[in-house]
Amino acid sequence: MLELDLSAPIAELRSTFGDIKTVVDVDSLRAQIVDLSEQAGVPDLWDDPDKAQKVTSALSHRQSELARIEGVERRLDDLEVLVELANEAGDEGAAAEAKHELAVLTKTIGDLEVQTLLDGEFDERAAVVSIRAGAGGVDAADFAEMLLRMYLRWAEKHGYPVQVMDTSYAEEAGIKSATFEVDAPYAFGTLSVEAGTHRLVRMSPFGAAGKRQTSFAAVEVIPLMEGTDEIDVPEGDIRVDVFRSSGPGGQSVNTTDSAVRITHLPTGIVVSMQNEKSQIQNRAAAMRVLQSRLLLKKREEEAAIKKDLAGTITASWGDQMRSYVLAPYQMVKDLRTEYEVNNPAAVFDGDIDGFIAAGIRWRKQPKD
Repeated sequence: MLELDLSAPIAELRSTFGDIKTVVDVDSLRAQIVDLSEQAGVPDLWDDPDKAQKVTSALSHRQSELARIEGVERRLDDLEVLVELANEAGDEGAAAEAKHELAVLTKTIGDLEVQTLLDGEFDERAAVVSIRAGAGGVDAADFAEMLLRMYLRWAEKHGYPVQVMDTSYAEEAGIKSATFEVDAPYAFGTLSVEAGTHRLVRMSPFGAAGKRQTSFAAVEVIPLMEGTDEIDVPEGDIRVDVFRSSGPGGQSVNTTDSAVRITHLPTGIVVSMQNEKSQIQNRAAAMRVLQSRLLLKKREEEAAIKKDLAGTITASWGDQMRSYVLAPYQMVKDLRTEYEVNNPAAVFDGDIDGFIAAGIRWRKQPKD
């Protein structure tokens, strides 16, 4: 007779899930959805497109969060029923299915638990990620493109909307830089632990045979601001240049000067956008990112004054946070958390949830 007993692990999952629901405050979440739904139903909502976008995006994010919570609760209930049916019928197939579902739910609830650690001021915002090739010549440019694909594949696997806002291609291979937006709940808080210097060690496909090459790329992650009220950027503080969008090899992908580069003169911050067909749209997108970077810079300066630099999002060449080694052995290791895997191919294909979760937990630990 089959005696499948999963009561202890299920009870542990329910306890963890109960803590998660308390932190998330499901009743408050439902109240927010009701309020946002009423705002979204106002007939003249789209008379103000910026406000409408903010309301509909917030509503979508909160509905998604609630659906995820409710879905996990239903699956926990179903798992207990499945265990009971497997025991009653002596069904080995149902027992195997129950064990598999337990493993899946353990991971899902673990992911939710990590999300409850994202309680920073901007953690729930969408994220703007910039990747820049560093030292290492052609290999660094190729590495930057590998990282871009890694993050895009990660977002794709999670079903997160992504918009590549700007790409600057290198002459021989890879990219000099790229900027993309991830519009998902807690995208900034989740991806912020990816900020820093990434290092690749491999047998270079571009250099002499049999010679290892070390190259670097910097990742910057900033929260996307929802409005323009917090940072005022006077017209006199910026220089706007327009140019023609281009793709790999210099091939024109746009026959008009629609790409926009905005330089903030007081700080030297430069933002380029060429994804949209309209110069007006590219300028608006560039201004949003510029305001986000200026606000983050302001917050960092305030933190420095308070001597509280924990969590500052900067990409310092002297602060390597992860190594990707392809030769003479296979390993990807985070130098902060000590988390590592021996399958770089899977990592470069977007399997980075383990690194992100370890990074979020590490960031919340008290530092000496």
